[in-house]
Amino acid sequence: MPLSRLNSEQYAAATSTHTQNLIIASAGTGKTSTIVGRIGHLLANGVKPEEILLLTFTNKAAAEMIERVAEYFGKEIATKIDAGTFHAVSYRWLKKHDQKVVLKQQRELKTLFRSVFEKRSFMHINAEITQYGGNYLYDVYSFYQNTELQRDFEAWIIEKYPEHELFAMIYADIVDEFESLKKEYGFVNFNDLLLNFREICKTKDLGYKEVLVDEYQDTNALQGTLIDAMKPPSLFCVGDYDQSIYAFNGADISIIGSFSTKFPHAKVHTLTKNYRSTMPILSLATKVIEHNDRIYPKKLEVTRNAQAQSPKLLTYDELFDQYHAMAAQIRDSQTPREEIAVIFRNNSSADGIEVGLRELGIACKRKGGTSFFDSREVKAVLDLYTLLINESDMMAFIHLFEFARGISSAMAKEMYLALKTLGHSSIFYGLYAPDASIHNPFEKRKVSHQLGLFDEFLELGAVGKFARLGFEEKFMKNQILKHPKLTKEGAIFLHDFYLLYRDLKGVKQPRTIVKKIAESSLYKYISDTLASKRAMLKDGSIDEKQKTEALSRIARKMVLLEELSKPYSEHERFLNAMILGSSDLTQGEGVNLLSVHASKGLEYKEVYVVDLMDGRFPNRKLMQRGGSLDEERRLFYVAVTRAKDILYLSFAKYDKIKKTNFLPSQFLYEAGLVPKDEAYRALVLKDMDKDEE
Repeated sequence: MPLSRLNSEQYAAATSTHTQNLIIASAGTGKTSTIVGRIGHLLANGVKPEEILLLTFTNKAAAEMIERVAEYFGKEIATKIDAGTFHAVSYRWLKKHDQKVVLKQQRELKTLFRSVFEKRSFMHINAEITQYGGNYLYDVYSFYQNTELQRDFEAWIIEKYPEHELFAMIYADIVDEFESLKKEYGFVNFNDLLLNFREICKTKDLGYKEVLVDEYQDTNALQGTLIDAMKPPSLFCVGDYDQSIYAFNGADISIIGSFSTKFPHAKVHTLTKNYRSTMPILSLATKVIEHNDRIYPKKLEVTRNAQAQSPKLLTYDELFDQYHAMAAQIRDSQTPREEIAVIFRNNSSADGIEVGLRELGIACKRKGGTSFFDSREVKAVLDLYTLLINESDMMAFIHLFEFARGISSAMAKEMYLALKTLGHSSIFYGLYAPDASIHNPFEKRKVSHQLGLFDEFLELGAVGKFARLGFEEKFMKNQILKHPKLTKEGAIFLHDFYLLYRDLKGVKQPRTIVKKIAESSLYKYISDTLASKRAMLKDGSIDEKQKTEALSRIARKMVLLEELSKPYSEHERFLNAMILGSSDLTQGEGVNLLSVHASKGLEYKEVYVVDLMDGRFPNRKLMQRGGSLDEERRLFYVAVTRAKDILYLSFAKYDKIKKTNFLPSQFLYEAGLVPKDEAYRALVLKDMDKDEE
């Protein structure tokens, strides 16, 4: 029986006779064992497995719990328990009631939403601000569905975004038409699954005797009303307000905070025995998290009595020194690689560690955020490098030319094939020494009016339209410029491509190649395009400060890539290490690189929490966009409580790329690792001023 393995607190919770139970399960206190114990108790007392609903945050968590139940009661019984995420369970119920339900991904429904949005005109409205774009309005509407269920969309927009009141009626009309189209075709998104299932719950007895909810602190308003609509005879919710870190996704900490008010006769159980971390680690985590308001009182006890190592602060003069030194420390660690985790708040932090480990030949896998090697700016450099040593790689060419404004992937392919034709199978001969006797290098297209295929090359474009762009005379003679759809921006991109490869000819050192690519006009255009996209506001304008920061992050990646190239003297070996090795780096075995959100629920013997500087962790920028210091503190709590035995917290004083000095994170002061000084008092005052605002 699973109950026999529980401690007294877990046992009391698992066997509770109250109809509403809230279990406050702090990090490492055995919440999974308690949930499995509760299910075992229900089954042993005559509740049928199909009368139990287990709602989890991930389907993986549900599968693991059902597997644990199967160990005691057999697979046949365990698999009859209805278990899964809110969305998975809702989908199963909707399929039972309506076989026409067609679940669509967000990107597909965004396209449908835009098709409705783009029929509207806002030109007649004289407003000081620009209306939201179609994609952003879709995201706003999704957030509304997750968080606001009392008012209609128009009223919610007016209250939440009063500056958009003039557009609110049109926004609401777009939403109404979008919803009508979805209903007509049977399309549903993830929010619709919950909304539609909630309607079923209002009119039907689902037959559940008890509903168990894991990660209760991460439920949003919509999920909360769904649980209410189920009217379960018995409710068993497990969570920890100190680990509520999904506010950006609509999670509402007040749901767990108001449980006792909502259910006056509920029993609140607190699991206090921590089985994961040592006393010094737990003490540090508690010191920091206690700066947040206490919703339910709790005091954790450490069950492990072995001699423990105190958490250690690693301080470095410069950001890159931190990444290199940390990689070296991991190399020298006696802990198995799979038992080491580096936890980051920001993607750029992980890039430095990923590169540092790569330089030392240490395998790692990254979860959360985008891998350094998967970022578009790094891929662009590697695509440029690939063409240098393998001009037959058409996909590398297409990927690059998609950056050029006005050049689609289909057009990039046509240009590549035309250059091959002009160069008799060599795109570079086609670029620098084209066969002048070939008047039309473009492939004749198949014509099918029925399929919408037309030959647009019956008449070639004129080269003269590019006469004032200052291109070299030799380049201007190239027939590639006669593509009928080639714009001035596309021609400039092609000319920059022409200049770059002429500059790269004969260069032997990979490091020099990377440096020349990063400094080229072509790459500056690519960087500017990416930075502009990342700094685009909801009204379509560019936030110049955000753009500058985005360019700085791209520049940092180029410095890292240049450092990676140092040990190599052959192009092929460098490129193979970057392209083939990058997949090894992010899959399989090795050191775990995890965002804080991705680390939740996991545990490791040795943990490094990186970049604990004010502004980066806590992330002040995200705090200004609707986050809070309390949430950042909860993220810190989650990060440090992943550590079982060894915890390192790292801090750098200076960033040589941005030429920026850093203050230590407020959490390092609160943890007692940095003495409180004037800088700390300034940080606290800043937060107090923000709260008053």
